[in-house]
Amino acid sequence: MKSRTYYLLIMISTFSFLPNIVFAGSQSDAPSQHEPKKIIKFAKDVEKYAASKGARAFIIARVGRPEKDLPEGIKFTHTAVALYSNITLDNGEVVQGYAIHNLYQINGKPNQSELIVDYPVDFFWGVHELTAGILIPRKEVQEKLIELIASGNDKALHNQHYSVIANPFNSTFQNCTEYTLDLLNSAIYGTRDVAQLKVNAKAHFHAQQVKTNPFKLFFGSLFMDDVTTKDHDGKVFTATFTTIGNYLRRNELASEFITFTASGDINSL
Repeated sequence: MKSRTYYLLIMISTFSFLPNIVFAGSQSDAPSQHEPKKIIKFAKDVEKYAASKGARAFIIARVGRPEKDLPEGIKFTHTAVALYSNITLDNGEVVQGYAIHNLYQINGKPNQSELIVDYPVDFFWGVHELTAGILIPRKEVQEKLIELIASGNDKALHNQHYSVIANPFNSTFQNCTEYTLDLLNSAIYGTRDVAQLKVNAKAHFHAQQVKTNPFKLFFGSLFMDDVTTKDHDGKVFTATFTTIGNYLRRNELASEFITFTASGDINSL
């Protein structure tokens, strides 16, 4: 009985730490943590900023968890592609704005994902902090991204098997940020061959090492459906908004790489 109690206490202690490793979750239905007016204004300000830079396609990121819960070097929890589009409102009116193309976890099936289009207010609705990551590729990359998504060929790059710490160098699992990287590389290299995209990523993309307690990762992979290290060999690396931005900037393919806050502060990354 004493032995059982000891192991039960270890498991309880482990579960208390598990939330700290869920840093790249891509849920679409998180509850609001800010006043709706503030979220709407912030979403509009992000749109206006991107439009002022002439962005027809850009990479957008949000902060869905407190900074203290994120591993070192990881600033954002969800990344997607925003395209300037014609948007049909509920009343039938057509307006122009940014549609955001996301890979989201399926409700009730966190180890699976689906592709969903939403809009800036939806995108920022459940954020912990009103801060956006904005990465604007060069125009030629934007044009290829638009072409890729408009043709529907973006769907061929979707892998429904989800892991928050997916390895971007193989196609076993995928998360929102790896999907965004795959879209970008498809636009850059002009191919939808997933195997080739992974070869290119391994040759040129520098992933983020996940610096968190291996004990947490091990138990997370046992007890949480959307956490697994099966696609990693040794150290755990994943794609992040920051590593994607560094990748484009290093190859002179980024025209803007910043954080944008609700107070209007703009900081280069």
